[in-house]
Amino acid sequence: MQSSTFKSKRKTFAYCQTINAIPDKIFPLLCPVRETEWLDGWHYNMIYSESGRVEEGAVFSTSQESEEDTIWIVTKHDPQEYAVDFARFTPDSRTCVLTIKVRPKEDQQSYVDIAYAYTGLSPEGNVFIDEFTEDQFLTAVVFWERSMNYFLETGEILRKKT
Repeated sequence: MQSSTFKSKRKTFAYCQTINAIPDKIFPLLCPVRETEWLDGWHYNMIYSESGRVEEGAVFSTSQESEEDTIWIVTKHDPQEYAVDFARFTPDSRTCVLTIKVRPKEDQQSYVDIAYAYTGLSPEGNVFIDEFTEDQFLTAVVFWERSMNYFLETGEILRKKT
């Protein structure tokens, strides 16, 4: 438990992707299992899911190359509205609420609205929030956008340049 002198910081980011497919093709890909098919570097461990896929109440963990171990909980999964929300918890550091909404655009395209709200749980978490920039966020979500479009066009993973 943090002392009463600790003051948590919060930082939010949002981005609207354009994906070259209709929502019915995009929404199923917003799943930790399916993400391995199209996002280079994505690794997860399913902790709980009745279906084995994304669903409300599912719990999984990640330990990406650039992040500490993080627990994810699917807090909303609405295929009719094409909306999915996640609550992320990185122990001794921060939380993150991630909201994703897919909406039709035109000509077989869709918008994918993405918002992240990070909250520090400790001085270390506040350092992450202070140091995580808009450019870093944009690099990640633009790569995600390019990766999904590439997968939908080719059926293959767009590899990160090393």
